[in-house]
Amino acid sequence: MSSLDGTTLLTRARARLLRLATASLAFAMVLVVFPVRAAHAHHGWDDFDTDRLYYIAGTVSEVRWGEPHSFFTVTLDNDLPGETPELALPEQLQAPEDSGPIKVAPSYRGSHEALEVVIAPPTYTGMWGLDRPLADGEQVELVGYINKSHDDEFRPVVFWFETGKPVNQVLGSELPAKPLPVPYPVSAAPDHAPAAAEDSEGTSAIVVWIVLAAGLIVVVAGGAVYLRARSRRDV
Repeated sequence: MSSLDGTTLLTRARARLLRLATASLAFAMVLVVFPVRAAHAHHGWDDFDTDRLYYIAGTVSEVRWGEPHSFFTVTLDNDLPGETPELALPEQLQAPEDSGPIKVAPSYRGSHEALEVVIAPPTYTGMWGLDRPLADGEQVELVGYINKSHDDEFRPVVFWFETGKPVNQVLGSELPAKPLPVPYPVSAAPDHAPAAAEDSEGTSAIVVWIVLAAGLIVVVAGGAVYLRARSRRDV
């Protein structure tokens, strides 16, 4: 093999290693960034404390209507009742195992004066009782869950607009989980839930970064070994 051929092969091997390292880095960034974005976009029930239902009521503002979820802010009334008032329920949630927990859900007593509410997209809310965007200044009532890691976020299983019209947000015929018996333990208050969840979230992020860093080191080191061995054969 001529010196020129060896040089050419070495150059190609270096270029291949560079492409491999670049692809590995890009893949690592996707693994890190995508789960974070997906968690904020999806807002599945797993993000919320489904052991504890709460009732809230207040005034709508900052409506963002669309896919994959609609959002709005509810500035809470100052005189919330002790538990959910007597309100009509969607037909799908009238079974005792669903209607019972909803009817006795205690009012939210956390520190926030307003909560960010996430609901199903227009495609589903239209089928389940609301075929238009909510308007700023409109009054609503809701029963649902507090986010585990962001205690200013609320996701309802049902909400009411226009003085009592119910909108099913379970998108089915049963609650995602059976709530704890009321009254909830002191440790179950909304202000106590997020700390553990945030610690868990931080630990998970650290583990992900460590695994990704280790993977990149293995890939780059392996490429370097391969390149050195190839260059020796070509000399």
